[in-house]
Amino acid sequence: MSESTTHQVEVPEQPTRLIRIREVQYRTGLGRSTIYRWMAEGKFPKSVQLGGHSVAWVEQDVHAWIQARSH
Repeated sequence: MSESTTHQVEVPEQPTRLIRIREVQYRTGLGRSTIYRWMAEGKFPKSVQLGGHSVAWVEQDVHAWIQARSH
């Protein structure tokens, strides 16, 4: 009698990558003021504070936003 065993392989999550404003502008084609205005209006992903005056965006959030707009 043989038992079938099922092994679940855990795929490691990719680390969260943060991108700065210039990269966000390049990927979206938007200007800095449009990005910040749309953030305030809830139309664009929020940035995360890195410390001091530095901010960045979660790469996956920006990617998801671009994908949603292309469909």
